[in-house]
Amino acid sequence: KTWAEPLANHAVWQSLCTGMEAMTTSSVKAVSLSTLIVVALAVASVAVSSGCSNKAELTPPELLISPYGAESSPLWAVAPMRNESGTTTVDTLRVSDAVVSKVAEIKGITCLPLNRTIAAMRSLGMPSVDSPADAVRLMTALGVDGIIVGTVTAYDPYEPPKLGMSVALFGRPGSMGRPLAQDPSAISTAASETGATGRTYSLQPLSVTSQYLDALNHEVKMNVKRYAEGRHDEQSARGWQSYLSRMDLYTEFASWWTVYSLLQNERLRVGRDAINGQSIPTGTGKSPTTQQQAPMGR
Repeated sequence: KTWAEPLANHAVWQSLCTGMEAMTTSSVKAVSLSTLIVVALAVASVAVSSGCSNKAELTPPELLISPYGAESSPLWAVAPMRNESGTTTVDTLRVSDAVVSKVAEIKGITCLPLNRTIAAMRSLGMPSVDSPADAVRLMTALGVDGIIVGTVTAYDPYEPPKLGMSVALFGRPGSMGRPLAQDPSAISTAASETGATGRTYSLQPLSVTSQYLDALNHEVKMNVKRYAEGRHDEQSARGWQSYLSRMDLYTEFASWWTVYSLLQNERLRVGRDAINGQSIPTGTGKSPTTQQQAPMGR
């Protein structure tokens, strides 16, 4: 064999080539690993920054607004709900407490705690509010401007949940856009009652609403999503749909929607009274007739 023998057949050359290939493979692996590490760190950094930005984004929930004037701040109470659902699984006090919490959220209206109302009922020997006369007696004892009386008409806690409520708002004439009686003889014959505080209460409800909320109904689902906006954790697994799987959250929504509907009806009533010239300017405490007799030129 001469020096001209191909280097490819030389043992030294083969060893050198093998070493170079091993070095090249190791280098490629090292580069690939470092690249993967850089990419992983970049993705993690984007995820963290995105998570932080999402947590910083807060959405205010939809508010309930009083249908009365800005100068009026009536005091309401909520009587314990009666159970007419046909099932014994419903906790009427829990539903009543949910209604109280939603009335307390109304901007421009104050609500007494449920315990205060229950204590007044016990002092009156009133196990439940079964008639408009009972509602008036309870309003008189509490000294409030209005009281919500209602029943649970349907209750099914299993997914998809169902909850029905029927409520009525009784109030003191003159305190929430309804005029006081003018004729003394009309007072004695009208369906009303005067309490110890001198306030006259009507036996006729100011506004009523009845709601049956079935979570299978797509319109109900849309309203649940509307209510949950700004009231749930966006990062949670189920998001707003958790209100459809937990009865306590669904009761919270149903109470909010029932109070919302009652306020809408009350807003329409106040508007009709204003058009008919029956409303009392907020904060004056005087009837339209009394105001017309006021001295002129001041």
